[in-house]
Amino acid sequence: MTDAPTVRLTVAQALIRFLSRQYTERDGVRQRLVAATWGIFGHGNVAGIGQALVEHADEMPFHQGRNEQAMVHAAVGYARQCERLSVHAVTTSIGPGATNLVTGAALATVNHLPVLLLPGDTFATRRADPVLQQLEVPFAGDVSVNDCLRPVSRYFDRIGRPEALVPAALEAVRVLTDPAQTGAVTLALPQDVQAEAYDWPAEFFATRVWRIRRPVPDAGELADAAQAVRAARRPLLVAGGGVRHSAAQGALRDFATRTGVPVASTQAGKGALPHDHPADVGGIGHTGTATADDLARGADLVIGVGTRYTDFTTASGTLFTDPGVRFVNVNIAPFDAHKQSARTVVGDAREALTALSALLDGHRVPAAYVDAYTRAKADWEARVDAAYAAPDTVRPTQTQVLGALDALVTGDDILVNAAGSLPGDLHKLWRTRAPDQYHVEYGYSCMGYEIPAALGVRLAAPGRTVWALVGDGAYLMNPTELVTAVQEGIGIKVVILQNHGYASIGGLSESVGGERFGTAYRHRAPDGGFTGDPLPVDLAANAASLRVPVLRAQTVGDLRKSLARARAADGPTCVYVETETDDTVSGAIGAQAWWDVPVAETASRPAAVRAHQEYVRQAAARKRPL
Repeated sequence: MTDAPTVRLTVAQALIRFLSRQYTERDGVRQRLVAATWGIFGHGNVAGIGQALVEHADEMPFHQGRNEQAMVHAAVGYARQCERLSVHAVTTSIGPGATNLVTGAALATVNHLPVLLLPGDTFATRRADPVLQQLEVPFAGDVSVNDCLRPVSRYFDRIGRPEALVPAALEAVRVLTDPAQTGAVTLALPQDVQAEAYDWPAEFFATRVWRIRRPVPDAGELADAAQAVRAARRPLLVAGGGVRHSAAQGALRDFATRTGVPVASTQAGKGALPHDHPADVGGIGHTGTATADDLARGADLVIGVGTRYTDFTTASGTLFTDPGVRFVNVNIAPFDAHKQSARTVVGDAREALTALSALLDGHRVPAAYVDAYTRAKADWEARVDAAYAAPDTVRPTQTQVLGALDALVTGDDILVNAAGSLPGDLHKLWRTRAPDQYHVEYGYSCMGYEIPAALGVRLAAPGRTVWALVGDGAYLMNPTELVTAVQEGIGIKVVILQNHGYASIGGLSESVGGERFGTAYRHRAPDGGFTGDPLPVDLAANAASLRVPVLRAQTVGDLRKSLARARAADGPTCVYVETETDDTVSGAIGAQAWWDVPVAETASRPAAVRAHQEYVRQAAARKRPL
């Protein structure tokens, strides 16, 4: 008997070689799992993972980041655009480099999007304790700052010995490729272990193909769901991000066309149907359309497909108010399928919708119901047209910026956004033309996601026009990856909307009795408040200093020309516009449903007293399903 062949490599070299040979396959299409690695180097990873990336540069592409959180956002944007079938890894040093990953990891896990995190860690041998940037915990010698990543990772391991890498790497890939469990995966790599050599079994580096499952739902669950749909008079389907992750848009379109069941969408699900499909009634919930929200209030059956039912979707439990409303939930994750005390259909969204369409062959909702939501949709579209309309000579409102963009883009364009007031306007107003056009991260709603995520999207879809829409607050959080865009010639288009503060939270503050305190970017006034003149911040000059071409737009006419020039440009380009914020001319359409943000029960200021009275009135409508 001969010994199995081995390969002598460092732990870091072995990990990079292993990752370069992992593939996914779904529906007969195979692609590389870890397509590239992002990195910022310090003493905790430069001699380990850094050297391994040099050693195996022909096997693992590398992207140089400027901020660790931003690198995770770029990786998440890439994974979402790839329908979670291909991912990026992110390597950092120990200490602040590692803890900067936490926000991005939380965002990935909340949204069920895969990313592989490879933070450096302190010495496993402890021979140099305490090393630079090490957190010493007197009562626990095995703790490092990387433990912050445990609660925001779907899988976490610290590789304390070389041989531990083999099972840990396999578990990491298992979680990355599991459609029900995926999210951030962390392998913490002590800096001494990274550089340690070991004789690895050659089998560890064999090409592996991880087939992405499409679990077929139980026949009994499908039959119960079909029976519920047939019995309903006013059903409503809520499409969530799971429709997109499953590539179930075609199956959903077929289901809606056959049955006439109207389809509303969450932020993650918007685009599941194109805006001009007769059954598409737009976004649902606090940031939804009047059409979808009115249907939700009267629905006797809600069919949730791939949705987590966040508070924005349910209007904090006040939206689905029909006394007899029942739920059927299609979800690959049992945890989400059981929400709202629903009848469950646990399985792949595409498989479930295809099976339901077959079981419902010949069934359609009442014609009067279709006529009613068709008229309501037309009325809403007229409101959108009015919000978008603007003469060329005026300063644009935020909604008119979206109108100018709406008039320009095609189904090839992709919009990226995450936080502020833009997600609400986009969810209500944007007319999605392609299944992957609408990329709004609203599970974690992280300011600063937009620019780096747009890089990731563009890397996944190099032939597409990718727009990052950012307010001034979000831009100031994380503009650093504009340098990466310039460095690598990644031609994203960034639209910077200057409204001098946190506009979204300012509006919320006013509605809950906070009187917009601390939300405007203004000089401090003599009375101590931030109510002086607007800060003379020039974000366009900031972007230009990073060597991104900037087009300034003063009017709607300027904006239309600037957007067209940016779209035609080969490299990264910014369009900067200062928006009109006067509510009397804003053209905005307000919230069509409530959101529960608790208000002070006692206060001396009249604004807070009035806000609490309104809060009590709204909260009384809350309904929890039995």
